[in-house]
Amino acid sequence: MAPTPAAVAKQYFAALAARDVDGMVACWQPGGREFIRGQIDTTAPDGVREYFTTVFAAMPDFDLRVLSSTTNKDRAVVRWIATGTFTGGDFAGLAATGSRLELEGIDELTVKDGLITENNAYMDSMAFARQVGMLPAAGSRADARVLGAFNAKTRLARRLGPGAPEPVADGVWIVRGGFPLKTMNVYLVRDGDGVLAFDAGIKAMTKGIAAAAASLGGLTRVVLGHGHQDHRGAAPGLGVPVLCHPADVAITEGDGGFSGFDFQKLNAAGKRVFPVLLEHWDGGPTPVAGTIQEGDDVAGFTVVHLPGHADGLIALYRESDGVALSTDTFYTVDPQTGIKGRPRVPHAAFNRDTEQARASLLKLADIGPRACWPGHADPLVGDVAGQLRQAAATT
Repeated sequence: MAPTPAAVAKQYFAALAARDVDGMVACWQPGGREFIRGQIDTTAPDGVREYFTTVFAAMPDFDLRVLSSTTNKDRAVVRWIATGTFTGGDFAGLAATGSRLELEGIDELTVKDGLITENNAYMDSMAFARQVGMLPAAGSRADARVLGAFNAKTRLARRLGPGAPEPVADGVWIVRGGFPLKTMNVYLVRDGDGVLAFDAGIKAMTKGIAAAAASLGGLTRVVLGHGHQDHRGAAPGLGVPVLCHPADVAITEGDGGFSGFDFQKLNAAGKRVFPVLLEHWDGGPTPVAGTIQEGDDVAGFTVVHLPGHADGLIALYRESDGVALSTDTFYTVDPQTGIKGRPRVPHAAFNRDTEQARASLLKLADIGPRACWPGHADPLVGDVAGQLRQAAATT
């Protein structure tokens, strides 16, 4: 009859306390997973042997004492305290400091047929960092200085990052970001009990978008107006499904459209600056969970396909109040100077087809929106259709 989980845990921790690597490995099923959070994710027998050989070499006087244990079916949970002096070999990339360590942790062992198949272990990593000298002692002057510097950085990031969500229509809010002019627009749209994000701005806006969405019930999904780097930037870090038009799946999951840009159409400064900016703004390739097309309903808005700037560029239009969320169907800011002004066709350097982009401006005008909220800078109000037609004809 195979040993019980309680018996296996007792045998394993007795070998650990004795620094008996062979005895420890004998308790494992080959291929079993050893996952020590913040330290290592490996398998038995070789990974377990290598890791604990390193631990015992780093702390030759390593000692461990079990504080409590409990079992339930095939699991045994053990709380322990370990002590040792970091005087031996390197550990976790750190040279020996001579520090005295005292650490507490918990292991959750899964046992089948008398052998460990998995261990999920948790250790006080903050205490480890303080005791080896990576972080100052709690309550010390050095600790106060570190906290002060960290808080100053956080406050600066808040000032430079996205602000609070601003209401722009019924159930629609804007989050503005981007340094220094905050011309990157992300729209939060009521979606059930939470909100969806239309576009995802730049990578630096990730925390701000998440916080704004949390204040409105939580983020449900991201719908990309198109897949360029400055519109997908925060999407990978938001932890929700991402949707886009089928024609933009390739760039969303790929280079963000970078290979289709013609930087030679920019001025001398733009040729140098924009390749760097786009890389800085981008959160990287973004897996697409699903697609949406012309005519689909998204949280009460209708999808309108407006290709040209990107093959899969879409706007969201709500007939009841004439609100259009139009991403980069048009610009109200010159990307090379940052100067705001009348609407214009997006810059040719970033378009897939500028003449098609003009046609899309006219298509949007024909729908008759009463307010258009773009991907950058300021909205169009008043005679929106007239402004869009003039932009198509003159820019």
